[in-house]
Amino acid sequence: MIPKKLTKMKLPYFFQQFLGFLAVIIILMTVTIFSLVHFGRRTALNATENRLFSYAESVVNEDLNPAQLDTINRVLTAQEVSFFVFDEEGDIIYPELPLNLRANIVPDQIKQLQSGERISLTTNREDLLGNPRETTLVYLPYFQKNNKEYAGFVTLSAPISHVNQQMEDLKGNLFNAFLISTIVAILLSLVFAHYQVKRVNRLRKAAHKVAEGEYTIQLEHKERDEIDYLTRDFNRMVMALKESQDEVIKQEERGKSFMQDAAHEMRTPLTTINGLLEGLEHDVIPETQKLRSIKLMRKETRRLIRLVNENMDYENIRSNRIVLTKHAIPLSEIVDEISEQMKEIIKESSNELIVHDLDNVTVYADYDRLKQILVNLIKNAMQFTQSGEIDISSRNTIEGTEITISDTGIGVTETQLENIWERYYKADASRTKTRFGESGLGLAIVQQLVELHGAEITVKSEIGKGTTFKMMFPKKPKN
Repeated sequence: MIPKKLTKMKLPYFFQQFLGFLAVIIILMTVTIFSLVHFGRRTALNATENRLFSYAESVVNEDLNPAQLDTINRVLTAQEVSFFVFDEEGDIIYPELPLNLRANIVPDQIKQLQSGERISLTTNREDLLGNPRETTLVYLPYFQKNNKEYAGFVTLSAPISHVNQQMEDLKGNLFNAFLISTIVAILLSLVFAHYQVKRVNRLRKAAHKVAEGEYTIQLEHKERDEIDYLTRDFNRMVMALKESQDEVIKQEERGKSFMQDAAHEMRTPLTTINGLLEGLEHDVIPETQKLRSIKLMRKETRRLIRLVNENMDYENIRSNRIVLTKHAIPLSEIVDEISEQMKEIIKESSNELIVHDLDNVTVYADYDRLKQILVNLIKNAMQFTQSGEIDISSRNTIEGTEITISDTGIGVTETQLENIWERYYKADASRTKTRFGESGLGLAIVQQLVELHGAEITVKSEIGKGTTFKMMFPKKPKN
């Protein structure tokens, strides 16, 4: 657990990185040096012990012949190695000393020797001659040749001052290496920390610019590590913010346009209704014209209601407050009804509605909503077609029912096609003042209703030749 004092410390990220790199390298070097010294000392002691055991075996192999032992003693003394021979009771046999010395060995070690085991140890106690120094001792048992019974043991001792001196030299060399490595580690840590902090600062500066409203920033990255991945996600975030900002601006512009159009649409009928009401109030309208005035007010009122209903309908559809009642509908029945209801409007538009053979074609849909879809598409076709044709055709397919509505109107551009499903969008604003003008919600409602049915709608258009809407309604699911 990190202490609270450390968590509250304000330490710049550069120093955090620097200290982190430096701490790792120093800890690694310290552990390495400690391991090397420990391993070197252990290896040197093992080598000394093995050398002493080989000398002890040479002594035993000479059958403890005094002459040979003297020779070996002289050779070993030159190498600062002392050796002694003891009998089974622990009394010294060789060399002859003025004092009757006994081996400084415990009963458990005697038992080990009797069983034929070797013993080695390092001690700081006085050697057999009373000299206080760190010494390596080895004990090697020997046995009688005739009956193989335990006869005593040979002990050899050698000071390990040379080992200590080697370790001191090794420590000195390693310490120098540690200092050099620390300096290099500090320099490398500074370089790495500066590099990492530079990358973080680049992100911080870019984020600050984004916070000020600049959404065109894109940072380079190579996807090598987490900072690069963060940079990639930052770029995606900026792009998403840019798209959101563009969409908000677009919606605001369309919203303003819609409010202007809605105000204009409402002002005309309201002005008409208000004028007629004032005329009736002051009795300036002849008796023969009063009925006509009332009919005109009703017509303008319906126009206002239609505008309000379109907006409410769109919001209800978008908020999933519309419940569909789907069943198999004969398409010819619903198209005949629409043709009859829109006969006068189509006639006034100077267009011809052509309905191809729809017999035996059924659509699995909500009756009222399907009718609304077709009416909106036909009105849209009338708006952009003059003295032309509006065709309705359909066919049953393996996937479901395909319905096509095409016209011979002015068509729309590729840019306009990308936006026709947007709320408030008008492909040709100059046509909104005709009696077939719309609020920009018709096609948006069509798309929402088609998706609500689980269907698909596509549109193709060619300037000067017309536009074709194609819908694919899925079949009724099997229970």
